[in-house]
Amino acid sequence: MIEKFLRKLGKPLVKFFSGLGSLSIFIIRSVGNSFVPPFYIKNILRQIMDIGFYSLPVVGLTTIFAGMVIALQSYSGFSRFGAESAVASVVLISVTRELAPVLSALMVAGRIGAAMAAEIGTMRVTEQIDALTTLSTNPYKYLIAPRLLAGVFVLPILVLIGDVIGIFGGYVVGVFQLGFNPANYIKATLQELQALDIITGVVKAAVFGFIISIMGCYNGFKSKGGAQGVGEATTNAVVSSSILILIFNYIITGMFFSK
Repeated sequence: MIEKFLRKLGKPLVKFFSGLGSLSIFIIRSVGNSFVPPFYIKNILRQIMDIGFYSLPVVGLTTIFAGMVIALQSYSGFSRFGAESAVASVVLISVTRELAPVLSALMVAGRIGAAMAAEIGTMRVTEQIDALTTLSTNPYKYLIAPRLLAGVFVLPILVLIGDVIGIFGGYVVGVFQLGFNPANYIKATLQELQALDIITGVVKAAVFGFIISIMGCYNGFKSKGGAQGVGEATTNAVVSSSILILIFNYIITGMFFSK
């Protein structure tokens, strides 16, 4: 009885630690190959366009409505205590520290993480990655490094743009729906603006960009079993990226703001 229980318990544990070890080796090899020539500049620029430019509409829509909702909700709560003037500062802090980096990362994970896993997974099951190795082309340099570098570089820029758009969304609701004076709202926002808030969001974005890129590439690189395997890799990439984003969001917030 005990032996049967231990066997059932041991198999998932062995599978978990085996997967963790495989992921760790993949991360080490990917990061190591990202800073050693040759650099495939064309591939890097293409990934910057895919991850950054083409994600702008999604990030913009997400952050502007997040800023608008925060303005409405904070006004609804603060009006009970006569603290309506704090709406601008709450929108600023909420967007820059949390909403812009987290929501932008989740949107990019759903869009780009899935695309990375599907593209590399298709190359794996059709043996194109094996063909690269046969042609003396390092797949880590050619496929993984451009996506990793682009993700870490582009996501902070997306988040900075999301900060501006989200704060503007709060401004629109505050001025045109809640009746705040435009000059006073802008003044209150600028007075509460601190470098730490921006830095926190940018650091989170860089970490999230790394997570999205590495999980998308890893799941695609390790996929097997034809079309079904590629589908599973795509799902796993999005789910694992989203979970890790939320976990590391808490960890980074604790590092910056814990007493």
